Amino acid sequence: MSSSPPASLAAPAADGAAADRAVQREVQRRRTFAIISHPDAGKTTLTEKLLLYSGSIAEAGAVRGRKTQRAVTSDWMAMERERGISITSTVLTFEYGGLQINLLDTPGHNDFSEDTYRTLTAADCAVMVIDAAKGIEAQTKKLFKICSARRIPILTFVNKMDRPGCDPLNTLSEISQVLGIEAVPWNWPIGTGRDFKGVYDRQTKQALVFQAVSHGIDRSPVDIVDLNDPPERILSPELAAQVRDEVELIDHAGGAFDKQRFLAGEITPVFFGSALTNFGVEPFFDGFLKLAPTPRPRLSNLGAIPPDRTEFAGVIFKIQANLDPRHHDRVAYLRVCAGRFTRDMEIVHTRTGERIRIKRSQRLFAKERETMDVAYAGDVVGLVIPGQFRLGDTLTEGEPLQFEGQWQFSPECFGTLRCADTGRRKQFDKGLAQLVEEGAIQLLREPVSMSPEPVLAAVGQLQFEVVQYRLESEYNAKTTLHRLPFRIARWVTGDPADVAELRVPSLGRQLQDQDGIPVVLFESEGMLRYCRELNPNLTFSEVSPTATRNF
Repeated sequence: MSSSPPASLAAPAADGAAADRAVQREVQRRRTFAIISHPDAGKTTLTEKLLLYSGSIAEAGAVRGRKTQRAVTSDWMAMERERGISITSTVLTFEYGGLQINLLDTPGHNDFSEDTYRTLTAADCAVMVIDAAKGIEAQTKKLFKICSARRIPILTFVNKMDRPGCDPLNTLSEISQVLGIEAVPWNWPIGTGRDFKGVYDRQTKQALVFQAVSHGIDRSPVDIVDLNDPPERILSPELAAQVRDEVELIDHAGGAFDKQRFLAGEITPVFFGSALTNFGVEPFFDGFLKLAPTPRPRLSNLGAIPPDRTEFAGVIFKIQANLDPRHHDRVAYLRVCAGRFTRDMEIVHTRTGERIRIKRSQRLFAKERETMDVAYAGDVVGLVIPGQFRLGDTLTEGEPLQFEGQWQFSPECFGTLRCADTGRRKQFDKGLAQLVEEGAIQLLREPVSMSPEPVLAAVGQLQFEVVQYRLESEYNAKTTLHRLPFRIARWVTGDPADVAELRVPSLGRQLQDQDGIPVVLFESEGMLRYCRELNPNLTFSEVSPTATRNF
């Protein structure tokens, strides 16, 4: 798994004459972040409200609701809208407060965590959304560990403060004890549940009391009052006294906020609110813009690459097929890591050594796209491609380099896929190839194929359903899936002579991936141990050796 630069590299580090002042100015304007959470914590609703407050959309959608409500912007895929869940990561680029924001909305469901892990490679910080009543849930723990390993700074938004059962002090304690990171409240809730009225800003010492609006589709009007003498018509003396006591407690017992410790991933500033009602959303967004880091250096085989160097460099972290189903197009998501990208520029494709010219580059806003002529470190650019890129590919000017990262993860679910309609075989093969290319599924085959049926390997069961759904809806190829009993896959490497003599237990199955590397499937850890004993000179790895690039 890749790691972000150490804390000492958290800020841009210009290399004297190599730095470009125009690039420096633009890099300082960029904020690129991912939103992570357990399903149903309110991540997508918060995303919509950030777009509403930035003026990017006129009305916030809803994940679930009446048919008359508009669908959420970030969930653009038909299956996402039908099921009310995020299946694929989405990039939303917009301006706010003089800054360019690149928001990476990630799937919350564990079965789609592979896409989330890859997307986090492109983020300079993360917003962790926690359900105030449910606390820290399983997927939040997993995603936090990924961010922590990469030293990605994390801001926390405690959502649903208007729900019963909230206890902000318990939430702070749980963040510290369960996640092992110090939680420092940036603001404090004024009441909880039905009594939730707003937030107290610990920086300005002011109470922000919000007024409800219909369905939370517009900005919530706010009264700014002195907590020591609030008008009774706005805030009751009892609630004001309670908040004063709580704030005094955290002022004395809690730690102080330190931005360098935040950038090093040692503490997380905590905001409270309700994305559904808009209470606390604008204070969170304003606080985020003050705290979120500008683009940071990225590790490569040549060392840390500063974002404000003159020469361009970027990495492909996501590939998406069929943003436009009419043309079966494929878009590679390029995170610009350094310098200035310009449309029609000639660059080096590090993996192949080929020099290529980028003719079609686009700014992304979920499914919507427009031509993007110039981009800077921190930006995400959509490259319309004919299939020449892979996940993790580095594109660069000047000396070739390779950014580090992990682009494939160990599968735990396996099955054979069949297209019964031989007349749709061409569409089936094309669709499957494109879905494999974007990382939605892994494809394994027999070393000497006696059957055209591929073996699909996935991190989660729902990935199979997504592949079948998309093959039918986007390629008109109906399929049937037969689940296999295996739950472990290991890639086999070693001396070619030893690999050629690979001995596999009778309950195992030997296949190969698209690069021809042997893969063995096992039903249990016991069978894996036995296979290792049979082949002591071979290495059994959780992922392909081509899937991780660490230096």
